Amino acid sequence: MKHFESRELDVKLADPSPGGIGRRSRTGHTCLWLIRHAEVEARYQGLFGGRVDIGLSPRGHEQAAALAAYLRQKSFHAIYASPMKRVQQTLGPVIVNCAPKPVVLADLREVDMGDWTELRFEELPEKFGVSAEEWLTQLEQAAIPNAESAATLRARVEPCLDRIIRDHGGQHVAIFCHGGVIRMLLAILLEVPLSRTGAFEIDYASITQVLLRPARVRVQLLNFAPWRDSL
Repeated sequence: MKHFESRELDVKLADPSPGGIGRRSRTGHTCLWLIRHAEVEARYQGLFGGRVDIGLSPRGHEQAAALAAYLRQKSFHAIYASPMKRVQQTLGPVIVNCAPKPVVLADLREVDMGDWTELRFEELPEKFGVSAEEWLTQLEQAAIPNAESAATLRARVEPCLDRIIRDHGGQHVAIFCHGGVIRMLLAILLEVPLSRTGAFEIDYASITQVLLRPARVRVQLLNFAPWRDSL
């Protein structure tokens, strides 16, 4: 399996009506860089961290440094970020290089996994009768006890996306956040169910680049990790 896609995925939107992504991108070609935080502390790997405010592992700090070195070659008009520690520690080496001052949006935080929080993936079948691979479908069905549903996640993430597109039409914008949030952003932009984004890998410290054009969305780069891949 490829770690990233060099080909372009071009999605024509069926409904460029007011309030749709197509209408909101008419100000020009807006490029969104969806960037996941780096690897988390070892004791939180292989489980659902969700709302837990986790720091990076030593390897995660190395990944963040490699990400910053790659992004040093790029230019952004704006940077938005989750307030959570793992994102802020990933962002730290980037803003040292005189990048735009990040705008922190609380609603870009990771999805709350409710009773699954801090549960190891291999524990799910015994405790809840489902596989960890079904987590996106479970969110769509609002089936995780005391967790956010896909609908409530979208309700807080979509206004962030609307604001970014409205305020930065025709610009390059980096969004530093989480795997679950990136999947929701892709689901909104591509107009697909959240569970469909399970087909994409969103690795630690990876970049997914999306170009918004009038009535069309183009995924230009998917799951590219500077610490692992080379273009």
